[in-house]
Amino acid sequence: MTGLSSAGLSSAGLNAAGPDAVGLIATVLQVVLVVVGAPLLTGLMRQVRARMEGRAGAGVLQPWRDLRKLLRKEPIDPRGTGWPFRLAPLVLAGTALVVAAVVPLVTTASPLDSAADLFAVTALLALGSVALALGGLDTGTAFGGMGASREVTVLALVEPTILVSVFALSVRAGSTNLGTIVGLTEADPMRVLSPASLLAAVALALVTIAETGRIPVDNPSTHLELTMIHEAMVLEYSGPDLALIEWASAARLTVLLGLLGSLFLPWGVATGGAAGMGALVAVLVGVAAFAAKTAVLGMLLAAGEVFMAKLRLFRIPELLAGSFLLALLAVAASYFLAGGA
Repeated sequence: MTGLSSAGLSSAGLNAAGPDAVGLIATVLQVVLVVVGAPLLTGLMRQVRARMEGRAGAGVLQPWRDLRKLLRKEPIDPRGTGWPFRLAPLVLAGTALVVAAVVPLVTTASPLDSAADLFAVTALLALGSVALALGGLDTGTAFGGMGASREVTVLALVEPTILVSVFALSVRAGSTNLGTIVGLTEADPMRVLSPASLLAAVALALVTIAETGRIPVDNPSTHLELTMIHEAMVLEYSGPDLALIEWASAARLTVLLGLLGSLFLPWGVATGGAAGMGALVAVLVGVAAFAAKTAVLGMLLAAGEVFMAKLRLFRIPELLAGSFLLALLAVAASYFLAGGA
């Protein structure tokens, strides 16, 4: 009787708290999942590559071991650096946390849903990249300047493509709010098979690879001066600062893969239609769906990297320009379909 009474009280408490409390719980779980799971996703992708290349691999937990080791070391600032160098890791990690909180990865009923606007999320991602580029420039080294220049070049091609590709999905939704787009796609799954969605999915997948510095745009494991983009900007960082940068890079990859899954494979995302214990169960299903979809997309990306080589630097703009063209075609197809409807 005591157990039944406590269960009834907890259910009544959830019903009394309303959807806002459940949405807050979902947002907290979403952030915790990104914070804890981002290094695990990186470790899983490295393990997949190792197995496909015939190596044993260091294990899925190795990125967390690396972060723990870096956190124990003393940070060393290069001579002559100022506040851009010191603030870059904090800005990069902070923007990754904010994006992880507002993007609809687990639920569309988050209290922060009003901030999940396409333009705001894209601006936050760009802010983190610009901060890291300024940190690389502040070192005054050849590698830092070279990496920052290359990063800004990629950024100038990536951010418009993200805007245009997701805008193609927002045409029929009538809103640039990401939660609204995900909710409508989940209510009408056939939207995923439309030409506009397929073109936007390919474009967004290409810019996700570029934004997170993966092959064929960048190689996260290289230290060759002719091929480095992201790594060239962080060569002067050490200790906790480097740990923040490494975690933030993994978090951005996790969030972008999760967003890709939510936009084009929205099944499992909680929409806030249930109440009480049903809403809590929907949130837990959303957590499991997000983890599963992100892990599968990460493994597919890692498997693809085994069979691809890094592009020459001067070929990267051609690839990104092609992705932008696909995004434009997706917008055109969205307007044609909306006009026909």
